[in-house]
Amino acid sequence: MSAHTIDHKVAIIGGGNAGISLAARLRRAGMTDIGIIEPAETHYYQPLWTLVGGGRAPASESARSEASVMPQGVGWIKDRAEGVDPDAQTVSTSSGTTIHYDHLVVCPGIQLDWDSVSGMAESIDTPQVSSNYRYDLAPKTWQMIQKMRSGTAVFTMPSGPIKCAGAPQKIAYLAADYWREQGVLDAIRVVLVLPTPGMFGVPVFAEELERVVARYGIEVRKNSEVTAVDPDGRSVTITDNSAGTTDELPYDLLHVVPRQSAPDWIKASPIADPENPAGYVQIDKNTLRHNRFDNIFALGDAGSSPNSKTGAAIRKQAPVVAENLQASIAGRPLTAQYGGYASCPLTTSRKTMLLAEFDYTMQPAPSIPLIDTTRERRDMWFLKRRGLPALYWNAILTGRA
Repeated sequence: MSAHTIDHKVAIIGGGNAGISLAARLRRAGMTDIGIIEPAETHYYQPLWTLVGGGRAPASESARSEASVMPQGVGWIKDRAEGVDPDAQTVSTSSGTTIHYDHLVVCPGIQLDWDSVSGMAESIDTPQVSSNYRYDLAPKTWQMIQKMRSGTAVFTMPSGPIKCAGAPQKIAYLAADYWREQGVLDAIRVVLVLPTPGMFGVPVFAEELERVVARYGIEVRKNSEVTAVDPDGRSVTITDNSAGTTDELPYDLLHVVPRQSAPDWIKASPIADPENPAGYVQIDKNTLRHNRFDNIFALGDAGSSPNSKTGAAIRKQAPVVAENLQASIAGRPLTAQYGGYASCPLTTSRKTMLLAEFDYTMQPAPSIPLIDTTRERRDMWFLKRRGLPALYWNAILTGRA
């Protein structure tokens, strides 16, 4: 191998939740010669950012050094993947390095397409606009919520798959509950813009969320999406996709969520799904192996499997990929199956949470016995605030859960 070529039996693109937890599982199974391609020096527990934006957690609690979560015995390639050649079995990076692999796992996460909505990228630099989808902006969200005493607050959700699809709603509920505590909710018009026909894709959870928005008096624009932001005029254009109409809505506070898609380099690569404009890695939804390249797997947000893009999904996908990857290396049939499990911990107030668990059937798939998680609960709040972060840092990333 040349000085600019690295060889690994298993190469993993991405050192986030998916890449680290998978590598840890493989190491615990005795596998050696694993390389993770990850440029970031900081590892984030992103689900906490909603609580940061709602004033219920410090941002610093969501961040640790990437070195502290990297499994022992795994080669860390501090570089950014920029291309895959599945025929040559190589990954190219931004520094010009080539990584040759026997098996490849693709899990770089997905990108935030700020420029896909006119004016959105510019708006986040103004005092009235923020987004919990960025670590540096989540504290700003809380500052904006605290300052607001009257006017119109707009919370948006884009069409298409996004990571943690409940997050656009959660911050609206946290804000509304804070304004209720402060006695100013009646002076604030709260508007939630959703691209979906219902509050949630699973009816039992949608019904509970209808009660939540009614309690706060939130105006929900369903089948709708913000298609333009005017930061100078402080207004958004809302398109009703069912009626084919648009209207302008002024705002005093705006929480935006950008459209999201696979990283651009994946879209342009041979491993992308050619029939999906979002460019996700084309995989079998159950085995998580690539449909055309038998030595490539994907998990997490960048895969084409039609599950909700959540950390809980990754927790169920990682053992499937670990088992099937080992079977593929040994030349055995792939027997592990992922059923589409995902969960969305929906904070419905500053002290209650609704734990929505479901799978490919879009029916409830509860994992906690003897507790009705189809209703918002106080005990579920402690799970969200304390239990899940502890599980993430101490068990998921170490391949134990």
